[in-house]
Amino acid sequence: MKKLLEIQAELKCPKGSLNKFGNYKYRSAEQILESVKPLLQKHGATLTLSDDIVQVGNKLFLKAKATLKSESDIIEISGFAELGDHKGMSSEQCTGTASSYARKYALNGLFLIDETESDPDSKDNTKTEAKKPAIDNARFEKAIESIRNSEFSVEQLQAKFELTELQSKALLLV
Repeated sequence: MKKLLEIQAELKCPKGSLNKFGNYKYRSAEQILESVKPLLQKHGATLTLSDDIVQVGNKLFLKAKATLKSESDIIEISGFAELGDHKGMSSEQCTGTASSYARKYALNGLFLIDETESDPDSKDNTKTEAKKPAIDNARFEKAIESIRNSEFSVEQLQAKFELTELQSKALLLV
């Protein structure tokens, strides 16, 4: 437990990526891993990540487990992401996306990384009664690029903006 406390205290992992469409900064599981590797070596600890598929009711979830081992301790934290279909993505891409997401949140839990402020998942999205703004074509094209790069989903785009009929049809091709 002492090793984990030392690593948590020393770990610095700024949000090094920018979602151009949503205009927010975020950190990925890969960025967390790159930041923690030198600390693992310094403190003589190892970190492993593993994934399992679990069913809860009629839904499937990817369960990622982050396991930290030192001379005397083994600490495991899990993160979850629902497995689902995303337009324009193969089942392998959907699984990979869920794995990255679940691993990121397992690592956040293990190393006490706070995802508040600019993380869209931490925002209160319950007030959806206001009319959604329209999206101009230039921004729509950037959104399509972000969707293709797995930085943004079709569902997020549809939830955030009022789309024209033509834009909705274009999304079917993504």
